[in-house]
Amino acid sequence: MRGGVIPSNRVPSGPAFPETEQTHRQNLWRQFPLLVILVLLWMLLWDDLTVMTLFTGILMALFVTRVFYLPPIALSGRLNPWRLAIFVGRMIYDILFASVHVAYLAINPRYHPINSILAIKLHTRSDLVITLTAVSISLVPGTVVIDADRENAILYIHALGTRTPEDIDRIRREVLGTEERIVLAIGAKDEAAGIREDRRQREGGVGTVGARRKGD
Repeated sequence: MRGGVIPSNRVPSGPAFPETEQTHRQNLWRQFPLLVILVLLWMLLWDDLTVMTLFTGILMALFVTRVFYLPPIALSGRLNPWRLAIFVGRMIYDILFASVHVAYLAINPRYHPINSILAIKLHTRSDLVITLTAVSISLVPGTVVIDADRENAILYIHALGTRTPEDIDRIRREVLGTEERIVLAIGAKDEAAGIREDRRQREGGVGTVGARRKGD
């Protein structure tokens, strides 16, 4: 049909560049919470609060999010300041208490370490919550995440000082408690409601997902 074909290289009229710039700003704003979290994790890993660690953390966060391909992380857009303060306060307490406990075990000549590798299934399948839970657990002396099953939301944790089944259950409760505090602070409303129900089921007597003990 004559005159009915529009060349493919013709650019439609209209303000295309302002729309692209607006989309770029929206994407940057959506990534801002992730950048803040990456900077905080960087400073926690260095265990040093200085201008240099803050500056290098910002550079590393920008470098990672711009250079390396990362799967999109769905943020809930929800932040509970009170629950966030509870999470941070509990993290500080856990780190201090565990540091003293591990130091005592290190200098106790009568202590014979019996450790365990625990397979603990989390409630949420959010990549962000799983990552924050794994990092938070690894920051506490005596526990470290050695592997993660992303599809089934299972963390494999090497735990120090698990001599009895009660010790294993305690580690499991601490891990699930950390996940719960993270979800209640930044998770979606349905995740928060689901994890509260999961806590009620755990308190009703649900056992440990799995554990394999080993001696060092």
